[in-house]
Amino acid sequence: MLETLSEPIVFDPYSPELDANPFPIYQRLREEAPCFWSDKANMWVLSRHEDIMNALKDWQTYSSASGNLMDELPNRAGATLGTTDPPRHNRLRALIQHAFMRRSLSYLEDDIRTNSNAILDTLEGQDQFDFVADFSAKVTVATLFKLLGLPDADNDEVREKAVLMVQSDPELRGKGPQHIAAYEWMQKFAASVIAERRKNPTGDLISQFAIAEIDGDKLDEREVLLTTTTLIMAGIESLGGFLAMFALNLADFPEARARLVADTSLIPQCIDESLRFNTSAQRFRRRLQKDVELHGQTMKEGDFVCLAYGSGNRDHRKFPNPDVYDVDRKPLGHLGFGGGVHACLGAPIAKLGTQLIFEEFLKRIPNFTRVDETLEWMPSSTFRSPTRLVLARG
Repeated sequence: MLETLSEPIVFDPYSPELDANPFPIYQRLREEAPCFWSDKANMWVLSRHEDIMNALKDWQTYSSASGNLMDELPNRAGATLGTTDPPRHNRLRALIQHAFMRRSLSYLEDDIRTNSNAILDTLEGQDQFDFVADFSAKVTVATLFKLLGLPDADNDEVREKAVLMVQSDPELRGKGPQHIAAYEWMQKFAASVIAERRKNPTGDLISQFAIAEIDGDKLDEREVLLTTTTLIMAGIESLGGFLAMFALNLADFPEARARLVADTSLIPQCIDESLRFNTSAQRFRRRLQKDVELHGQTMKEGDFVCLAYGSGNRDHRKFPNPDVYDVDRKPLGHLGFGGGVHACLGAPIAKLGTQLIFEEFLKRIPNFTRVDETLEWMPSSTFRSPTRLVLARG
């Protein structure tokens, strides 16, 4: 009897097929090659939850100082929370967290609910609508602009540039000129807002970044600028992308949606289950500071390593029945917000915002279905979310 050999594993973060459905490749990686060299990505890929979490905790070996995006933006590494290691990371985190703590999240609640309902008002009478363009993009920008104190007149252009910044060019296999131009535009925009806040400080987060101080230590100009730029980019993409993924999950699993409609107290834990099941933050990178032996492979000092969060979240060794979307699951340890010293500082805002937005959304539109069987996904080697999600009212 002839032995049937499986096809070679190909992991290509620029592939539209991977964006459309990464989970079969992730499963093969976890079972057949948990420490895998990808020629297409030019880096190692770790796909099991335990290995990813160990890497996140071991910043001395798996360094972020060369950048954490799969395709890094110029001059960002070394000046933001996600692209520094301790002790510099500890200093940045303390100062930025100090700025965050000066603003209570509760002050956002009324604005988020009001903005959500105002946008939902515009959808009244529409049998179908694009959740991304008609709802999540607008509510995300409104929330972030309130938090940061950005001028409303710039919201459409800011969102456009933020989305471009996280994208990749599949043909160039990296950042293209349009992505770099968007990044440069965002830095100029952030610099103008920072300068205005220094002249006329308010209670917003950018004002707090500019004045944050602990024992005489402050953020320097580059740190304030790139932290603000990154927060705008990450805030718009992370919240907007996750809202779209959450809506997609609820469209695909109507029984889960019905339970949330009947009992909104289930929304917070269902947010965590969605972050586990279908996170928009799929892959981040690290750079090795020494040789590492893992699963029979030798990863060399200086090599880049992809931490495939989306795969670790579907690892049966950590989460039983990982391909089941379970409203009752409490997925402690999911990688939707990273982990270790680089766990996302904005996680409480993202979770609270998502909860409030969907409480209002499900009140107004409790039943909906997905119109398009095939979705178009944002071209990005790091993030995964649909560019359009057309929903029909049930």
